[in-house]
Amino acid sequence: MLVVTAHPDDVDFGAAGTVAAFRDAGVDVAYCVVTDGDAGGSDRSVARAEMARLRREEQRAAALELDVRDITFLGYPDGRLSASIELRRDVTRVIRRVRPQRVLAPSPERRWDLIFASHPDHLAAGEAATCAVYPDARNPFAHPELLEEGLEPHTVGELWLMASPTATVVVETTDTFERKLAALRRHRSQVGDGEGLAERLRSQGERVAREAGMRRGTLAEGFQKVRTG
Repeated sequence: MLVVTAHPDDVDFGAAGTVAAFRDAGVDVAYCVVTDGDAGGSDRSVARAEMARLRREEQRAAALELDVRDITFLGYPDGRLSASIELRRDVTRVIRRVRPQRVLAPSPERRWDLIFASHPDHLAAGEAATCAVYPDARNPFAHPELLEEGLEPHTVGELWLMASPTATVVVETTDTFERKLAALRRHRSQVGDGEGLAERLRSQGERVAREAGMRRGTLAEGFQKVRTG
């Protein structure tokens, strides 16, 4: 599975419990982080280049909490992302290298009931990832420079969208919640000391599980599954 996100920490807020569950099942997982995260945090004394470096380190540490080691940082500027042909090409490059059966990415649809989930960078990364899944990654005539790099076309079987207005698949994360929390606490530049983080995440997980009709006390993460074949 390849996870495409706009910022460092997006995967951990949106899907870390699911990533941990897939790793427990023996699924290979790789990350593609599109922006450098330099617009994150609220400390104005930290130089933006230093913030970008710190956030890459935090994401690597968070990934290790979930036993994920393959991370590609594309280095696009934080807060200025668009679903450009260049971004589509760069995500396509990662897809063709990793050759995943599933891609998990932000939804390109805005959620009016949960506006913070629809950061413009999230929407742009989701649109670019969707275009990379179909048609770019499978089309030998899209981004011909990738063929010159030796990257053959690859067809992704399904696309899972985070923070979608419509969740069609739910993954139970009760047993992986503590690892999700551990991963997020690695993003100290963004969550600080993590006060209230566990309660907020648990409440979100309980809500997703409840809406899916799961038993009381269960935690879950939800996604929109899109078949591509």
